[in-house]
Amino acid sequence: MGRYVVRRLLQVIPVVIGVTFIIFCLVFALPGDPIQALAGDKRADPNIAAILRDHYHLNEPLYQQYWHYISGVFTGDLGETYNGRAISDIVSERFPVTLRLGLTAFAIEAVIGIVAGLFSALRRGKFIDNVVLVSTLVLISIPVFVLGSVLQLEFGVNLKITPVAGIERGWPQSYILPAIVLASTSMAYIARLVRTSMTESIRADYVRTAIAKGLPQRRVIGLHALRNSLIPVVTFLGFDLGALMGGAIITERVFNMPGIGGQLAQSVYLRERPVVVGLVTLLVLIYLVANLVVDLMYAVLDPRIRYE
Repeated sequence: MGRYVVRRLLQVIPVVIGVTFIIFCLVFALPGDPIQALAGDKRADPNIAAILRDHYHLNEPLYQQYWHYISGVFTGDLGETYNGRAISDIVSERFPVTLRLGLTAFAIEAVIGIVAGLFSALRRGKFIDNVVLVSTLVLISIPVFVLGSVLQLEFGVNLKITPVAGIERGWPQSYILPAIVLASTSMAYIARLVRTSMTESIRADYVRTAIAKGLPQRRVIGLHALRNSLIPVVTFLGFDLGALMGGAIITERVFNMPGIGGQLAQSVYLRERPVVVGLVTLLVLIYLVANLVVDLMYAVLDPRIRYE
């Protein structure tokens, strides 16, 4: 297990270099002069513009610019904006909001999705199964910004149960509604995935053998069938954890939350290329760590899996 973890951590290095290089090339290939964008509609002073371009290595070839960036990443420096503000300060200010939102959505989709899928599989073809299938189909079909606007109107304006926008009331009041919106699509997929996986497990020979031995149904379902069925679900959850962090852009904009997603959208609009690359690099690291945790969880769920 230890060798496997070390090997996976070493594999992170070329992945980070490759992904960040692609993102760096794509972002810095966007048209427009970021230094001129600082001046707005006015013409930037040529002397000041030349100093800024030299400071941010904009006159150098692309590979040299990337070398300056990736060298800083491996020393913990994500760079700075064209206004001189450290990107690490933006991350420390914005990331806790996105982290709380993402983890809240992750908990909602995992708990509700697994429970709904389990009940649907155990009551296959009955009323509760039809309710789960129809409701998940509706959630998948509705765009996030539409669902967010509807819930804002009903629970925030009409019923006044939750805040309409912002994070002034803290967790969980200000986070529960956007977390539900953010988790809605993934929750529907998880419920359907658990339903399919549990249906296959219930029909497996080892489940029939456990029932024939006289084991209680709760033990058969909870210890044997469900545990084996969670392997594809854990795979999806590991991938979705990173997707929640990056996919919070729309949700944070709808609910006016000062998180990474809103900052990323604003930086793209303002052509703040170092901020975009730095935030995307952070999201890539989250993806890689989540996938490593998923691989380690396989051995916990299925003792037959060994990392030697």
